[in-house]
Amino acid sequence: MAPRNPRSSAATKNGTIRAGGGAPKSERTRERILDAAAQVLSRKGYAGLRLTDVAEVAELQAPAIYYYFDSRDALVEEVMWFGLADMRQHLVAALDALPDGTDPLEKILVAVEAHLRHELEISAYTTASIRNAGQLPDKISKRASAEEAKYGKVWKSLIVTAHEEGAIRQDLDLYMLQMLVLGSLNWAAEWWTPRRGNIDKIVANAQAFVRDAIAPQK
Repeated sequence: MAPRNPRSSAATKNGTIRAGGGAPKSERTRERILDAAAQVLSRKGYAGLRLTDVAEVAELQAPAIYYYFDSRDALVEEVMWFGLADMRQHLVAALDALPDGTDPLEKILVAVEAHLRHELEISAYTTASIRNAGQLPDKISKRASAEEAKYGKVWKSLIVTAHEEGAIRQDLDLYMLQMLVLGSLNWAAEWWTPRRGNIDKIVANAQAFVRDAIAPQK
């Protein structure tokens, strides 16, 4: 089957990819399998994912999955790729919506919010991608790794531009800065639950943390 274009649909937190109402039944079934796999993968991880669990969530018989995906790893690969590709599109859209002349530091803070909301609130695919990034065998991680690199380039551009314009501290190593910020944001997928505060609160705390850490000292 052809890879999904992340521009053609959106993933919600419960895992659902929203396709057009006129999508063929086979395409809708394939999406149900992907949605289910994203939910199971985000909860149980790569090692714990069983196709019987995916089939139960998708309300299908397990053998039906092989009609749409050649193997368990092929299904995991698609989920991982989509989670990262969809998050990149979400971030780019959030940045594109900003008015001309937006302060470079403010753009970074917008990126912080976009990342956290997509990771924790919008897409189970992204949660699964972040939680399992270091667990996949090399043979199925290349596609997701390539998409992750594209996402990193968006962040690199934001940070380099802010540094060049004096919007962030000049003494910081930009690569280390990027890795530390993204690492902190990604780790939220491991510890955050609604009991620890709503999304607005974690976004506000993360933005304050990043702002205080990288803004020029007065």
